[in-house]
Amino acid sequence: MSGHSKWATTKHKKAIIDQRRAKSFAKLIKNIEVAAKIGGADLAGNPTLQDAIQKAKKTSVPNDNIDRAVKRGAGLTGETIDYTTIMYEGYGPNGVALLVECLTDNKNRAAADVRTLMTRNGGTMADPGSVAYNFARKGVIVVPQEETTEDDILAAVLEAGAEEVQEEGDTFEIITEATDLVPARSALQAAGIDYNSADVAFVPSLKVEIDADTARKVFKLIDALDDSDDVQNIYSNFDLSADVRAQLEDDED
Repeated sequence: MSGHSKWATTKHKKAIIDQRRAKSFAKLIKNIEVAAKIGGADLAGNPTLQDAIQKAKKTSVPNDNIDRAVKRGAGLTGETIDYTTIMYEGYGPNGVALLVECLTDNKNRAAADVRTLMTRNGGTMADPGSVAYNFARKGVIVVPQEETTEDDILAAVLEAGAEEVQEEGDTFEIITEATDLVPARSALQAAGIDYNSADVAFVPSLKVEIDADTARKVFKLIDALDDSDDVQNIYSNFDLSADVRAQLEDDED
């Protein structure tokens, strides 16, 4: 999933089982391949590839796998990488808005998978444009809280185009215009501040607070969608109060 995943700090604190870890690795590798295909294998001239590799390393993807993905994507191995990005729109339980981004080599399979998973897990598909209007394309940089403070982050990135810094669980999220993602990331690096990921994501303009019961149902749907090999990122407009977060964390005890 994307760096902008509100449920990540609440839902996925348990140890990752091997199957889910493998799926996560595969999606990160796919991102690297696409970035290398579009911008080449030179990290200095391809910030998108640099960010994709950074994210993969933070998730413990082996360096050998990363190197092979860069070479495949850049066409250095003779293999052909042909993925298409497709965005599906839908609603989860209680009308929670969902954008489901697929990166696939088979459009028909991806469409069928998303539709089936939505139907089986309390969601419904929506017409194009009926959900997307509530989301804006933004840069999102995720910084672990133990590495720094909000004041230090603001001092580093305010002049580089950061719009806001918000606390999300045990991380800070820096929101920028999509075009300011690289300058903001570079400003963090110059200040010696480590970050987990830097992605262009779809951020909701209007968030809807949901209760714990709705959150559990939404997480179930998101987990099901995320298990699909073709689903790359999932964006939603739900928000969780501190009380609801506490209730969900109690579920894991």
